Amino acid sequence: MTEPVRIPPEEVRERVMSGNAFLVCGYDNEDKFRENHLEGAISFAEFKSRLPLLRKDQEIIFYCN
Repeated sequence: MTEPVRIPPEEVRERVMSGNAFLVCGYDNEDKFRENHLEGAISFAEFKSRLPLLRKDQEIIFYCN
């Protein structure tokens, strides 16, 4: 397994706002998601529901605080 690539917050925001990436809160708990929600992020539950519809080359950025 490869190590995760860390990117600066400014770059994350640019990728997400341009529609080139999904920002996913890595917590599998809705309360934690609400507590740690970042602009443009979707919950892990929403990510799982969208998973079958995502392109294989879709960039996905996970975060946990």
